[in-house]
Amino acid sequence: MKFTASILSASILAALCVAVPVHAQDTGTADANGKNDSSKVTTLATIKVVGLRQSLKKSLETERNSDAIINVITAEDIGKFPATNVAEALAQMPGVTIDRVLGATQRVSIDGMDPSLNLSFLDGHPVAQALWLYGDSPNRGFNYSLLPPEILGNLEIYKSPEARLPSGSIGGTIIMHTLEPLNLPANTLRASVGYNYNDMVSKGKPDVSLIYSWKNKNDTWGIDVAAEHYEQVTNRQGEEIFGYTPVSTIATVNPAVAAQIANGQIQSTAIMPNEINSANFQQTEKRTSFISNIQFRPNNQFEATLGLMYLRDQLNNYNQSMYAFPTWLASTQQGISGLVQGPNGVIIAGSQCDPSTQPTCPTGAAGATVFDNNARRATVTTKGIDLRAAYHGYGWKLSGQAGVSSSHDPITQAFIEPVYFGGYNWSLSQGFNFSNPAAAQNPANWAGYYFMGNYGSLPYYARDNYAQADFKYDLNGFFNDFRVGVRWAVHHEGQTLDVYTGVPVATLAGIGAGPLTNLSGLSSLNFFPGSVFHVQPSGPDAIYNYVLATPGLFNNLYAPYVYDNTFGVAQKSEAGYAQLDFGNDDGVRGNLGVRLVHTIIDASGFVISQADVGTLPAPPGSYQTVGNTHTNILPSFNIAYNLTPDVILRGAAAETIAWAPYNQETPYTETNDTVLTGTGGNAHLDPYKSYNFNTSVAWYFNDQSVLAFSVFYKDLSNYITQGTGIEQLYNGLYQTAPNLYAQLPAGSCNATGICNYSIIRPQNGGRADVKGLEVSYQQPFAHTGFGLRTNLTYTDGSTHTGGLLPYNSKLSYTLSPYFEKGPLTASVTYSWQSKYLAGGYVAGAPSVMVAPWAELDFDATYQFSHHFSVSFDALNLLDSTYKEYAEGNPTEIYARYKSGREYLARLNYKF
Repeated sequence: MKFTASILSASILAALCVAVPVHAQDTGTADANGKNDSSKVTTLATIKVVGLRQSLKKSLETERNSDAIINVITAEDIGKFPATNVAEALAQMPGVTIDRVLGATQRVSIDGMDPSLNLSFLDGHPVAQALWLYGDSPNRGFNYSLLPPEILGNLEIYKSPEARLPSGSIGGTIIMHTLEPLNLPANTLRASVGYNYNDMVSKGKPDVSLIYSWKNKNDTWGIDVAAEHYEQVTNRQGEEIFGYTPVSTIATVNPAVAAQIANGQIQSTAIMPNEINSANFQQTEKRTSFISNIQFRPNNQFEATLGLMYLRDQLNNYNQSMYAFPTWLASTQQGISGLVQGPNGVIIAGSQCDPSTQPTCPTGAAGATVFDNNARRATVTTKGIDLRAAYHGYGWKLSGQAGVSSSHDPITQAFIEPVYFGGYNWSLSQGFNFSNPAAAQNPANWAGYYFMGNYGSLPYYARDNYAQADFKYDLNGFFNDFRVGVRWAVHHEGQTLDVYTGVPVATLAGIGAGPLTNLSGLSSLNFFPGSVFHVQPSGPDAIYNYVLATPGLFNNLYAPYVYDNTFGVAQKSEAGYAQLDFGNDDGVRGNLGVRLVHTIIDASGFVISQADVGTLPAPPGSYQTVGNTHTNILPSFNIAYNLTPDVILRGAAAETIAWAPYNQETPYTETNDTVLTGTGGNAHLDPYKSYNFNTSVAWYFNDQSVLAFSVFYKDLSNYITQGTGIEQLYNGLYQTAPNLYAQLPAGSCNATGICNYSIIRPQNGGRADVKGLEVSYQQPFAHTGFGLRTNLTYTDGSTHTGGLLPYNSKLSYTLSPYFEKGPLTASVTYSWQSKYLAGGYVAGAPSVMVAPWAELDFDATYQFSHHFSVSFDALNLLDSTYKEYAEGNPTEIYARYKSGREYLARLNYKF
């Protein structure tokens, strides 16, 4: 068991004891759903504003009245949250950036911190989230695509903690609030019918939503229902590089490359890409959601709300990777006929000889292009029930909240890997081109090379149970409220991977070929025709049909994948807090408090000896659970002072913790058997720990206007770092593809299937700090209808050894002019963020840099009658390219992606 306390904790505890009489067993947390008390901050779920200007006014009013440092987004109208995706709305806030490797849905960074170090809550409670992408790594970030934005009234980003709020966030805590029926007019009806279109693939899908709210005449009980069916086409096309190899290694088996080194054409220290991949990710999302609040308020003292949630998100996807692979086999390395070196010691182009058409090609040499086809089926089903209630006594308030949220996804993947042997030339900037296009475009020339494919089943589950109680006592003095509360929560998350082998070798023609691809995204990057137009199966169903038709398929369960990729985590936390609110609205105000958190983490996974790694069933006792217990005292202090009636100075200090992603806390290992790399967990991880300090000054020179400056500093005393070590593990190719196993690098593997892997695992003991500055400005320009919102954030973060922090963009800014007058509302938003470090391309790969990103969006709404309006949104109008490259070497490219522009048009009705 680990216990931490601090001088700041002791000081705040002492202050609480001095300030509060012994008889005042008062407490309060935030209201049961996480809202500020109405005496301190405007009630956030009351949606009475209409239009962009009123939305900005309401948000500023909430921020101005808050003791903590927060940012707020408020709906423009019932069912009109100001974005097509919640993450897109967050990205317009100061200090918030988004990683867009696969849409702006879940990797949201706040104040330069990793997305996993933030927490998100819906009406004060967690929402369980199962993974949808086969092979993805879980994290503690929130997938905002789960929630239809129409259901939200507003959200808050707490950048300075309060003791009453749940712990677990270092960057920021996001609390989203749904609509409540007793705060809406009776028989409120909002409906919309829309269509969204992606110009890169020239496809679109429908979108239908409905919100209805009813309450009785006495305003004592009501019910609202929000339902939506949303479909979206996502297509990401681009180039991927799965690592680099020194040309000196190639020279040992290839005289032509050795000669180029000898005559100075290329350097022996230069590196060349292992492969050049033409990548095409395709998905049609179909999301059906149902969210309802049933509210009961028989009198002014008692109120209860029952929240119900059902989300079904079908996220089937199809990922095609066709990659020219010059470094794959000894024969393909011998087939390299020439290389071209570019800047920074990187080989930028080359050619592969074709023995069928080139007599000079060495005997046994070949060119190989591998075609991975990953057909995946995923349907995330999320259910939740939440009950929150409050009773107001004379000078006190008792509130509580309890519920459960569960999510599961029976992910499956059918995988085939045909190979074409023939020559090509390649370029790091333009992909590859076949020497004999006619042969390469014949599906009969693509067949499995000793291995054809497999079938994977990866059921994933997540579940949250929680309960809390809060008590608030009115002190009626400078110290005005004393709050205490307790919270209990248990989170379960895990997966099991079953991979079935034995798929018979066949040609692509035998499986069923479709028309040639036409990858317009790659065309826009000026790629060679070979990368743009190539063979493909007739569709993902053809792949499933072929793989599932394998005789005895489900008798061929592959043991190492079961052992390496099965884990479970149970995290139980018990917390209690005390918080003292002080001050008044005309002078100084704030709160100080302390939160005690006791956490038990039980992490489970297989621990298998090398003798048993290839056999099933698992030996008794091999599925092991490691338990860790942590106790943390987390003090917090927020203060606000009115320098003038319109200028507010704020300060905050807090000790915070956050937890590593769930899979990192387990004794699991996931490997790449081709490049002998991998990642693994560590069941003995401590939480991230940080001392956070914030200060801000804001000038509210109009009810819709503000000029604000804020600075922050985070001193992370335990920053979980990644350590690399060599581990001897079983290589699956020894069993499934022995010919490929025999061609792995000499000295890396033995004769029994054991290889030396470079494994990256998380480890305790790192230190880091982040400091930053935020500037925000917002103002309407008199009665012209025009206005401006803009913000700029500078962050400087690093580990104490000088390493970069993931997802930390040094500079980001947003510029959003708007117009609202009469029936027309329109805005243009330009956002930019500088380069930052992100996750690697494959298990065990080093992290990569992401190039600066710029985005231009547009939205407009025209109200042509009291009941009807039309709206139009355009996203990514610049059709920006997402680019990854090696840290310190922009020539060493790892990925470039295009996702296209997205357009959404809607007809809206309100009554």
